[in-house]
Formats: sequence, C-alpha cells, structure tokens
Amino acid sequence: MKFVKLFVLMAAAAVATPALAAGDAEAGEAKAAPCAACHGQGGNASIPTYPKLAGQGEEYLVKQLQDFKSGARANAIMAGQVANMSEQDMQDIAAYYAKQTVEAGQANPDLVAQGERLYRGGDMANNVPSCSGCHGPAGQGIDAAVYPHLAGQNAQYVEDQLKAFRAAGRNDLGDNIIKRTNDGSPDEPGMMQTIAAEMSDTQIKAVASFISGLSK
Repeated sequence: MKFVKLFVLMAAAAVATPALAAGDAEAGEAKAAPCAACHGQGGNASIPTYPKLAGQGEEYLVKQLQDFKSGARANAIMAGQVANMSEQDMQDIAAYYAKQTVEAGQANPDLVAQGERLYRGGDMANNVPSCSGCHGPAGQGIDAAVYPHLAGQNAQYVEDQLKAFRAAGRNDLGDNIIKRTNDGSPDEPGMMQTIAAEMSDTQIKAVASFISGLSK
C-alpha cells in the first residue's frame, strides 16, 4: 500500500507543475552576489552543510525561495535573506544558478556500493523506492515535475535534508529536531517524508555520499 501511495504522490507532483515566468540570468548574477558567502562562487558551495545551487532546476529553486519566504520551509538564515525578495528577484536568481555548472564531489569508497544499490534499486523490503525513479539515473532531476537535481550535491547537506524529512515523516518529537515538510501539505505527508521515514542512518549516509560523487 505504501508503494501505491508513493506512485500517486509522484503522479500528482508531475501534473501540478507551477508556471514560471522568465528569469533574467544576467540580472540574477548581480542579485545572487550575497548568496556566495554560503553557496560559493557560481553556486558551488564549499561548506558541506550548505547546498550547491549550480545547475539546479529553475522551478525547484523558485519554489524553495518561495517556501522560505512563506515559512513553509523553516530556516532562520534563509528567511532573512528572502524577506525582501520579489518574485522577479527569485526568478532571476534561479535563472542564474540554473545556467551554472555543478562541480562533482567525492563519494566515500566504503559507502559507494550500498549507496548505489539504494539510489538505483531502493530497498523494496523496507518500502524504499529507488532515488533514480524521480531524480534520474545520473541525478539530473526532472524539471517538469520540480524534482531537484542531485548530482554532485554536498553529502552532508543531503544527509541533513533526508534526516529532516525523516523526522517529519516519523513525527519525531523534540524541540531541537529539524523537520522538513515542504514536500507535502499540512494534512498529507509528502513523498520525501514517506520515503525517508523508512531509512536508517546508515542508508541515509551511504546514499548521500553516492549522490555527491554523481555527475550529470
């Protein structure tokens, strides 16, 4: 039943794609200048807890900025950064980063085999589908469905986000537990919450490492 629910969520996400007005990458380069402090020059963050934005899909980036501004995705630093951004600012910044080239990371050799198995084949016995089904065999994402590009992403950032989705999916308790819920709705857990809820710490670390070493 869980896999049926996941396929319904995937289909709904693919259909409910928001329209995106044209962004100006040249204007976005200037507007993105303050972002470099955390996300690196050209969107290749060297700080492992921050995401690389280079090569990310425009619609995905705009959605995340919108969610930070609305509070749907909680992050105190980003809330302050987007507070005065207009929709055009978001679209321009997204257009700029989408045109950049992501730099691949380095996967941990000890985790590659397990990470690749999970990424390409999932863990069917524990209701974990493959990552490649939504994020592509090379981690290129599906822009039309607003599924993010993963190839080359910082492993620590991926690990942190999967744990945040898991905490939301399991409804883990505690004031200091970070929960990420912006893949679903207030009344229905999103696909990533549902998937991550079934993953162990070891699985999360392995697949995050494998993703870091992928190149599109």
